[in-house]
Amino acid sequence: MKLGIVFACIITISASLIILQSFESDDIFHTYLDKSVPFVGANIPRLEGIDGNGIKIAIIDTGVDFNHPDLFGWGPDGKVIGGYNFIQEGTPPLDTNGHGTQVAGVIAADGQLIGVAPKAKILAYKVSENGEAVSSDLIIKAIDKAIEDGADIINISLGVNKTNASIEHAVNRALAKNIFVVTAAGNDGPMPQTIGSPGKNYGSVTVGATYNNLTSSLVATLEVNEKPYTVIPMVGSSKLNEPIVSKIIFGGYGKEKDLKDINTTDSILLVERGSDIKGELLYFSTKEKNAVNAGAKALIVYNNEPGIFLGELIHEFVESDYKPQIPVVSIDRKDGLEIKESLQEKNKAILHLFYNPDFVAHFSSRGPVSPFYIKPDILAPGVYINTTQINGGYNVTSGTSFAAPHVSGAVALLLEKYPNMHHHEIKSLLMTTSAPVSDAYGQKFSLSDSGSGRLDIAKAFQAKLIITPPNFVINLSSDNPTTQKQLELKLLGGTLENLEVRFEGPEFIQFTHVLEGNNLLIKIKILGQNYGEHEGRIIINHNEVKYTIPFLIHYTEGSISVNQKEGKLNFTIHHPEQWSFAKISVINSIDGKTETVTATPEKDASIRVNENAEYWVYAKIKVNGKTFDAYNTIEVNSINDNNQSEFELLNIPEKQIAIVLGIVIIIGIVGVIAIRRTVTNEV
Repeated sequence: MKLGIVFACIITISASLIILQSFESDDIFHTYLDKSVPFVGANIPRLEGIDGNGIKIAIIDTGVDFNHPDLFGWGPDGKVIGGYNFIQEGTPPLDTNGHGTQVAGVIAADGQLIGVAPKAKILAYKVSENGEAVSSDLIIKAIDKAIEDGADIINISLGVNKTNASIEHAVNRALAKNIFVVTAAGNDGPMPQTIGSPGKNYGSVTVGATYNNLTSSLVATLEVNEKPYTVIPMVGSSKLNEPIVSKIIFGGYGKEKDLKDINTTDSILLVERGSDIKGELLYFSTKEKNAVNAGAKALIVYNNEPGIFLGELIHEFVESDYKPQIPVVSIDRKDGLEIKESLQEKNKAILHLFYNPDFVAHFSSRGPVSPFYIKPDILAPGVYINTTQINGGYNVTSGTSFAAPHVSGAVALLLEKYPNMHHHEIKSLLMTTSAPVSDAYGQKFSLSDSGSGRLDIAKAFQAKLIITPPNFVINLSSDNPTTQKQLELKLLGGTLENLEVRFEGPEFIQFTHVLEGNNLLIKIKILGQNYGEHEGRIIINHNEVKYTIPFLIHYTEGSISVNQKEGKLNFTIHHPEQWSFAKISVINSIDGKTETVTATPEKDASIRVNENAEYWVYAKIKVNGKTFDAYNTIEVNSINDNNQSEFELLNIPEKQIAIVLGIVIIIGIVGVIAIRRTVTNEV
């Protein structure tokens, strides 16, 4: 078995955040599934008797503990009706790590804890023993086995930080069988472009994480001289009734001696993690007590190594009577050093700690993964989730690994209600009815952070309108600032009378619409030279349900036009100024296969394509030493499979064919020369 690309399992597999937070008496810690499940509206389907009955959900993970009382039973009459153990073939896929059992509990626990779809059945595919790594081969085998076993839904809370074409193909095979595939976004946030495979897959539903409920959603914000920074509350910190506004003072490592000769009264103290003495244990609780004694209002601890971290004030080594008195947050080392170097006598900082259940979790991986589509697709609770654990236990855990199964459970409920609905339509119901999420300043999170918003099962069940696509990307340029987009509206009940449509977005985006039958035709125009990326939202009200269709606009100074003829894509570059060179990439939307070609003003460019698909075209245009981006898409549907060459049917790239043929020719020539020499010598 090829180990090839090794997959790091999301959150508890590679970056588990088992978080236990202590609150003051008025902030009691309740984080059971009976909080997150109603929070996403799963109680509404149950009023109709919808609980996931008859739906089979494949969990590709570390197995499932089918001896757990909330997940009890192996075989046709149990909760776990089947699956496969790829680690120890011939034995049931029993979980000895815990990650897969935690995922299964969120989806279908039916005991002390109640999952989103408690009557759904589970197919468990064990692809990792210790939860640390799993080969891409096993992921692929598990997906194919789930297809063979007739899964309705596949949940994959595993991933890598890059694209894996083989995994993408496997996911596409499942989608082609109308199997709904749910993938976790990953836990490499908050930096952009951190979603990997299979979360990158165009057709799957990629899930990011929000907080859980009002008692377990402590988030923090920091501004220094009006510049925002990402900070994480340390375990044990409490909310603030109002922001702390003060200056920041640097205090070394936060030791008593570091603070002795500086005035920190009423300040926000900035210190470095760790100690200046090798091997010395300097707890965050100690730094906090020293800061309190020095009169500081709050404490910021920057990392002593690259990246951000989750710190704990309350831990097993702390004094039993210790109680934090001021808020303490952690910050990335780079940001911490930046603040330290910029400190002046008149610096002004604003620190706030507050509850927000729809705040995007700091660890949740972000997009974009492509200029041509939006990821993540949706968010769900993924912080402080109390779920099932191996050996009959329960534990609190965090990660997009546990956001994804909330969505898998929601899909099970919708499939029970609409058994013949296509996965694209279910995806639309979930995404267009999701709840909007806003940051600490009341601004909506970007699409690359939050996708369509947080899962709202209740609204999805109330919906009578399927809108496709549920989001989209459009490409405009200086020579083509206008486009028209068609949204297909499919009724599940009622009529399209009294349909209300409005637009949310920048004022320089001109938006008009008209309803023609079951199609909503929208026209978008950019006014002025507002080059860059712009987000907008189409809001549709129908039968007292609000639907939101977000979109992203690329408005570029240059452009690339494309036309097809006899299996070839032909390209033309445009730019207001004289351009010198362009590199053009063409991506097959089905499998992500990419071909590149170059163009100059004197040389046109073209690429041959071998199958019907939507192709994404991306150009980097050189103008006077600067590079400008341009985008386009084209749908190819004129290629006849019967006209494909044998090489194309074998899916052998033309370049490889040419190389092989070249080698064969060279070998042939050398062989002929050798034979002639041999004949000459014999003569």
